[in-house]
Amino acid sequence: MNHTSDELPPDWPTTEEQALAVQNALRERVVLHEPGPAPGAALTAVGVDVAYDDERDLVAAAAVALDARTLRVVAEATAVGRVAFPYVPGLLAFREIPTVLAALGRLPAAPDLVVCDGYGLAHPRRFGLAAHLGVLTGLPTIGVAKNPFTFRHAPPGPARGDAASLLDGDEEVGRALRTREGVKPVYVSVGHRVSLDRACAHVLDLSPRFRLPETTRAADALCRTALREAVAADE
Repeated sequence: MNHTSDELPPDWPTTEEQALAVQNALRERVVLHEPGPAPGAALTAVGVDVAYDDERDLVAAAAVALDARTLRVVAEATAVGRVAFPYVPGLLAFREIPTVLAALGRLPAAPDLVVCDGYGLAHPRRFGLAAHLGVLTGLPTIGVAKNPFTFRHAPPGPARGDAASLLDGDEEVGRALRTREGVKPVYVSVGHRVSLDRACAHVLDLSPRFRLPETTRAADALCRTALREAVAADE
């Protein structure tokens, strides 16, 4: 694991107004017409996640690459940096993307699919972390969140694979997807270069035993370890 601290890009937004302007500009580059990699194919799926120590102004990011067929970890990397932006709902990507990009850049090869712990189009301005990261990297990207943010949905059926549209008015911005029978759903949304149908199929493939995809579980554990080690080194 690599714990090198990373400096922010010199033009990184520092105000809410600047971040909104960047978000609005980049949103135009989201690609929604590509189906993305086929579920069940031989591919590498990377989970990304972050952990914070706000007291020390630290964020640790992890990128864990899994063989999507066997769910075996094939590569992993971490990066630790300064929190990149204040906490503003709807702008959380600006807090973590520089460190996430650093972790992704330390993997030995580009993945076929990136799975974010967060939102893509299921965002008030249709540009959550998964969309932002997809546009910046060019990689097929999906968001898998633990709650529906501000959107509504009918209850999905009780069986694994049952889904219900996540709605903003009449617009489908994602799906509430049941990955385990009788367990509350996860919230899947398109980030970049993947269809919603395929995004849901990938999430089911990556979630054979637990509510959350193995990509997310692995990245969550690794970023927490990286943060603990960084904090210990800082003391």
